[in-house]
Amino acid sequence: MVKSIISDMDGVIYRGKQLIPGANEFVQRLLSSKLPFLFLTNNAEQTPLDLKLKLEALGIHGLSEENFITSAMATAMFLRSQKERATVFIIGGGGLINELYNVGFSISESKPDYVVVAKSSSFNFDQMKKAVRFIDGGAKFIGTNPDMIDPVEGGSEPAAGTILAAISAATGKTPYIVGKPNALMMTLATRKLGVHPEDTLMIGDRMDTDIVGGMEAGMKTALVLSGVSNTEMIEQFPYKPDYVFNHVGEIDFTAL
Repeated sequence: MVKSIISDMDGVIYRGKQLIPGANEFVQRLLSSKLPFLFLTNNAEQTPLDLKLKLEALGIHGLSEENFITSAMATAMFLRSQKERATVFIIGGGGLINELYNVGFSISESKPDYVVVAKSSSFNFDQMKKAVRFIDGGAKFIGTNPDMIDPVEGGSEPAAGTILAAISAATGKTPYIVGKPNALMMTLATRKLGVHPEDTLMIGDRMDTDIVGGMEAGMKTALVLSGVSNTEMIEQFPYKPDYVFNHVGEIDFTAL
């Protein structure tokens, strides 16, 4: 029996600025069920407060900042465990900068310890040139997540993985990815909830991150078809989700 829920957001609860059908009902069932739950996202651009306010603007109420964990938070937790008060060069938004500041890191363009890369709508050639130079000079290459595209209303847009690929091509170095599908992020999420992976259902829209990450962390997995992966894509992978739903509105916790 499922005793706790970890759910992705992009492609599961919303696409861009559009709420996915059934998402509000899903969240209200979560709140009323008393099951421990957490929204886990590879989005490193926004803070938990940003995400809470975004959902409220979409009509979903009742959540708190404690209900969210982002790849920026996971990256900050991981890097702090590796080196305290490190210096970083960041390609990414305010969410990532905020989390790294919170753990005592400082931004530097003078031999930084780490180059940390997330999705960035303002990514440019000058940033790539600096990142390449720092990595060539010995900085550790870190990615918040490997997603190549993100689902948005009307289609998709480039994500963190495309920026990582460009820097990787220029340096010949492979980044260490903290977010999904790294089971490290799933482990951090279950620790935050205080639950066991085998009692937890991971809900996501991507076979290559949500489902494989949940499986490797020892969770049950549910794929929703409202985001990136579709039924044809399932057959392309050597693993399968435990459940497949059109959208989260179809998920009945008591039946799992």
